[in-house]
Amino acid sequence: MRQTGDRLRGAVRRAHLWLGLGLGGLFVLLGLTGSILAFYPELDALLHPEVRVEGSAPPDWDQALRTLRTAYPEKQGNWRFEVTDTPGALPARYYKPPERDGYAFRPMMVWLSRDGRRIIRRDYWGEYAVTFIYDLHYRLLLGETGGKVLGWSGFALLALLLSGIWAWWPRGSWRKALRFKPNAPAQRCLRDWHKLVGLTGAAFLLILTITGIMLELPEESDAALNAIGLAVEHPPHVHEDGGSAGSANLIPPSQAIDAAIRALPGARLAWIETPAARQGVYRMRMQVPGDPSFRFPHSFVWVEGATGKVFAVQNARKASQGATVNNWVHPLHDGSAGGLFGRALVAILGLFPLVLFSTGLMRWKGRQGRNANSASAHSA
Repeated sequence: MRQTGDRLRGAVRRAHLWLGLGLGGLFVLLGLTGSILAFYPELDALLHPEVRVEGSAPPDWDQALRTLRTAYPEKQGNWRFEVTDTPGALPARYYKPPERDGYAFRPMMVWLSRDGRRIIRRDYWGEYAVTFIYDLHYRLLLGETGGKVLGWSGFALLALLLSGIWAWWPRGSWRKALRFKPNAPAQRCLRDWHKLVGLTGAAFLLILTITGIMLELPEESDAALNAIGLAVEHPPHVHEDGGSAGSANLIPPSQAIDAAIRALPGARLAWIETPAARQGVYRMRMQVPGDPSFRFPHSFVWVEGATGKVFAVQNARKASQGATVNNWVHPLHDGSAGGLFGRALVAILGLFPLVLFSTGLMRWKGRQGRNANSASAHSA
């Protein structure tokens, strides 16, 4: 029985070794880019100081929309404003700009002054530093194909982490298994660093890997949740015209905001999606108490653009069990569920794959060199 256990442990260690050598580079890439993305809005503001405008006056969304319609008359579709709740420029997005036709995702990004009268900056997603890094982390710059590759590779990364835990799991003294010897030979020190860093971050890295898989493979993830009895409901399908006739006299954003707040009292407004220029609906994305996601919460209010009437509401507090699980996936993955501490933790954890890969690779190379020397000695 013990021999069988030894053979199994040896097989697991070999699997861990080759998974680490084969996937270590990908693991490091995802970790380092994830560290950066934990604070990517703040990093982007540092790289572009022009958006850090002075003053904390309430934003004028009505004027901001008029400014965008005037500055970009060819863009008659929906604009989305992010409500940041912090001083600074007003971020806006226009999805599928015609000048970037052919890209799967390349919205035009615009920043306006607080009063909505001036355009401070314009750029395109993926064409400036932090969004390039985001696309690299999320889809390896390969679009939907890259997302699928990362999603399925996530299972191999899970196997890498679990095989490491299995290979380490002590059969005797836990104290001995957790011991660190700073004055030991180099190979022992590398082993101890690899072991202790891996054990320290194991639970968190498992969470990040599982949530990453769920983000990359949403359909498969929903099917798995449904299969275990956690039903996943999908948001209501709302036609762009909202069931009302087109009108050249749409209500301003401020009026739609008031209607949404009345529909979900106590909720925080996070995003404003405007109708197209002449018809459609406002979609307000809102954070209700208990929703873990600050930037991308999961409650919505749809308001008719012509009349200001609320005709659909999705309240995250009434979500099914599976949908509630999904609501936690992104804020767990980027650490925002834990506020500033959670984001800092994710930023630190992103460095762990680099340490694990480096120590594992150096240890493997050291053993290869030692085996080569031993073989040379015997042949001599």
